Parts: sequence; C-alpha cells; structure tokens
Amino acid sequence: MSASQLDLTFHALADPARRAMVERLSRGPASVSELAQPLAMSLPAVVQHLAVLQACGLVASEKVGRVRTCRMQPAAMSLAEQWINQRRTDWEARLDRLGEHLKQFPHGEPT
Repeated sequence: MSASQLDLTFHALADPARRAMVERLSRGPASVSELAQPLAMSLPAVVQHLAVLQACGLVASEKVGRVRTCRMQPAAMSLAEQWINQRRTDWEARLDRLGEHLKQFPHGEPT
C-alpha cells in the first residue's frame, strides 16, 4: 500500500460517522438511506462521507434504479490492518528486547 493510499484510509477512518458507516457495512451491503438513518446529518452530508470512503477504496457502491447500494471492500481494510500489525510486531520485538535487557538488573536499576 502506498503511503498516500494509507493516508487516505486513515483519514477516512478518523471520522466517527465514517467509522459508523464502515461498521454497518461490515455486516453487509446497505443503501445510502440505510446508512444515513442512524446519523444526525443530512443525506447530502452522508453522500460526502461516502465519497471519502470510496476515494480510499474502503467502500464501493452501485446504483440500481433509484437505489444506491454500498458495500465494503475488504482488501483496502486488509492493507491498513497489515500496516498496523507490522508496527505492532516491531514494538513487541522492541519491548521483548527491553525486557531481556532489564533482566540483567535483578534489583531493578542499573548501577
């Protein structure tokens, strides 16, 4: 995942309304009006939030007749998850090394 794509993904997930939409879509496809229902905002505002989610690839939509249906794109979320897991792995390794180093000092502090 490119840095700019990762930036777009995290920017999209930074907003609570967009996270709520992603959460809802993780349970299955939904129409724009279904996504808007629990949110305290206008339908045009919901559409703008969906545009941000689509721009980073987290959500795709299709229009059939008068209904626009949105669905998650798991691959985009998987790439962000991989980035987070790599950071976690790095920090766990660092903490393990620190723990091993501190075991050299049985009374808690180096002299």
